[in-house]
Amino acid sequence: MNKIKYAAAVLIAIAGMGLQQAKADLFTSELNIGPDDSTGILFGTVTVSLTGQVATITFNSNTALDYHFIDSSIASVNVNASTFTFAIVNDPFFKNVNIPGGNVNGFGSFDLSINNKGGFGNAIDTLSFTVTNTSGVLWNSASDVLEFNADGFDASAHVATQGGSLTFFVAENGTTTQVPDGGMTVMLLGMGLGALGMAQRFLKK
Repeated sequence: MNKIKYAAAVLIAIAGMGLQQAKADLFTSELNIGPDDSTGILFGTVTVSLTGQVATITFNSNTALDYHFIDSSIASVNVNASTFTFAIVNDPFFKNVNIPGGNVNGFGSFDLSINNKGGFGNAIDTLSFTVTNTSGVLWNSASDVLEFNADGFDASAHVATQGGSLTFFVAENGTTTQVPDGGMTVMLLGMGLGALGMAQRFLKK
């Protein structure tokens, strides 16, 4: 009888893990606000993924329309934490970071702004970095990591096109897209519910 109870407890724990992992922790916002608040063009995306209290933030430019990231304030975000640490993951032309980031042309002030080495020869299409929450208020999901600044934006980027002859700043307007997880969430949820059913059978014996 004790073995059955022990097995049931283990199965319930597995179910709990499955249900917890089913929680979404990834989303993508669209950089679709251009100069003078123009809309209708997708300049790129900002993806936030969360593991524990470490968020990985990735900027991807829309190369299909010949957009690339460049220069100072190449990527800026407004972090939803009173204190945090920063680390570069992927940026071959990283120069330095400003925390707080200050004002980005036309889109208000941000908590963090990354500066890259200048020139179109140093333009990039993907930039990735981490922010680690060191405040007393925890992030529960990827959607908690960034927050809107006073002007209503939580991310911006410095974009170049036409071989670098045209540069300007863009931002996101809060449009988010949930990223599919390839069925992993459904699988974990099914495992969790199945484990609960098995535990219930054991407990009835």
